[in-house]
Amino acid sequence: MTEHNTALPEYELFALRYATRDAKRSAHFLGPLPAGDPHDSPMPMDYFIWLARGPDGIVLIDTGFTARVAAQRKRTYLRTPIEALATLGVAPEDVRTVVLTHLHYDHVGGFALFPNARFHLQDDEMRFATGRHMRSERFNHGYEVEEVIGMMRLVYGHRVTFHDGDAVLAPGISLHRVGGHTMGLQCVRVHTRRGWVVVASDASHYYEHFEQQRCFPTVFDVGAAFEGYSLLLRLADSPSHVVPGHDPEVMRRYPPVSQDHAGIVVRLDLPPAAAGSAVKARA
Repeated sequence: MTEHNTALPEYELFALRYATRDAKRSAHFLGPLPAGDPHDSPMPMDYFIWLARGPDGIVLIDTGFTARVAAQRKRTYLRTPIEALATLGVAPEDVRTVVLTHLHYDHVGGFALFPNARFHLQDDEMRFATGRHMRSERFNHGYEVEEVIGMMRLVYGHRVTFHDGDAVLAPGISLHRVGGHTMGLQCVRVHTRRGWVVVASDASHYYEHFEQQRCFPTVFDVGAAFEGYSLLLRLADSPSHVVPGHDPEVMRRYPPVSQDHAGIVVRLDLPPAAAGSAVKARA
């Protein structure tokens, strides 16, 4: 557990849901499932972007994917990330800082929609997305070539800040290289009214991954993925302060901003309604 620092600014923190897809449990775990695991039962996946809003402005975490990619990859597109942000009164041109947790299509695809933004990325992620490992379908299937090229154009346009490991983005917000899922995956630690909350992104797709020490099948370094779970817990004030990247349970545990936001935007700076595991919550 980390110490709550009252001298730091407190950010509002939101998860914005923009897409979903149907899937089975067997699609979300590496290796054989334990005896008795209902591996053929449904286990949907939600897609999020996240927004931190504080006295010094806003920080967008990831940009989501486009309608074209949703159709191409057969995802259910509920709304554009821009439409989700609009429900919080945020316009694309208002966004000056974007953290890209990694360059998979569902985290970077909307980058062109933010004309005034500077993007924060790990060195290792750009190295990974443009290097030798992309010769393998196992590693390249999560990337869209044109989006990687688009990020390279932004590099040449002086709009990308690279980080080599951990970094303080602003008082109350820090970036932490995790690796595992991709070579340069990073999570984001945000100081809120309830303490330090960690947006895990794909360092833990579901609660079950970090709670039960199980791994998502799309992974570059299995050992780093498991070490990442320990990092998430060290950075957060408690396990209930870790927010996984794709679990529909997030929308059930956290309160919506308003009734009009139900199913669209929830507040991560307020305590979750339940702190039990996702398995128990679904039972």
